[in-house]
Amino acid sequence: MEYGAIDLHTRRSVIRIIREDGTVVLDRRIDTTRDDLARVFGGRARMRIVIESSTESEWVAGHLEGLGHEVVVADPNYAAMYGSRSRKVKTDKRDVAALAEANRTGVFRRAHRVSAPAHALRQTLRVRTHLVQLRSRTISLLRAMLRRDGLRLASGSADAVLARLDRLTIPAALQARIEPLRELVTQLNALLAAREAEVETRAADPVTQCLMTAPGVGPIVALTFQAVLDDPARFGGDAGRASAFLGVVPAEDSSDERRHKGHITKTGPRDMRALLVQASWTIWRGRSAAGAALRTWAQALAARRGRRIAIVALARRLSRILYAMWRDGRTFQSARGHAQAA
Repeated sequence: MEYGAIDLHTRRSVIRIIREDGTVVLDRRIDTTRDDLARVFGGRARMRIVIESSTESEWVAGHLEGLGHEVVVADPNYAAMYGSRSRKVKTDKRDVAALAEANRTGVFRRAHRVSAPAHALRQTLRVRTHLVQLRSRTISLLRAMLRRDGLRLASGSADAVLARLDRLTIPAALQARIEPLRELVTQLNALLAAREAEVETRAADPVTQCLMTAPGVGPIVALTFQAVLDDPARFGGDAGRASAFLGVVPAEDSSDERRHKGHITKTGPRDMRALLVQASWTIWRGRSAAGAALRTWAQALAARRGRRIAIVALARRLSRILYAMWRDGRTFQSARGHAQAA
């Protein structure tokens, strides 16, 4: 049997194929295209191919699987996989040699491969986030240009910014300069309206509706949580592992009797952490009965450790609650119920 490995890059990648005894069959650099991959791997006997998890890894893996091979998308953080690579000299050829040897010996850890629905949902949410950020930057520039002429744009929702702009008496010269920004905001509002309609349709999903019963959690938080975690079973039912994946657990440096915990690790997707913190602030500032127990807990912690630490801790607890709700198929319960779930 042959074993393949690809040190994957955006434009050109290095491939290596070895036999069971370690003999090198092929070692070359190719363009990272479907045609070049097919020329090398098409028509060969079925083999196991290891590639590192990356932005390009999923389409490459799907293409190689279509050619009849078994593909392992490996976790690049698994240090044992690079046991045969020198730490002081790192090259693409050394990397692919280490991957090929790890493949032959089975010393690798599979990375989670995101399902097609979760991948599509991630892209939808990323496009929406980009449009929101672009509109916010455009409105900020619009405000700054108006202030330079002694005009002030009233506060309010971004959706109604053009209506507030129309109420101002703007000199003709300035009106001409800001006209491109006005047109851009109009276009962005239309694009965002379409994305919001898409989000509302997707939020009708039973899992999303279940997660939205938690305080502070709306469609965007619930959908992003599903898109990021993809499958609750991948964490073995452990809510703590899900929180660690999201990077909201404290870093720890402990030895013997010494225990030291620092700031949160901030590993994993940044957008999800930001949304969890926003949801925590909503709970903190809210008055709903559903969030009363969480709010009381966070306020008691804030009295001892400070408000910022309490908000991050609340975000961590909320992540565990959401995971437990998804895992068990339960809506948000009483304080005792959701504490047991977390």
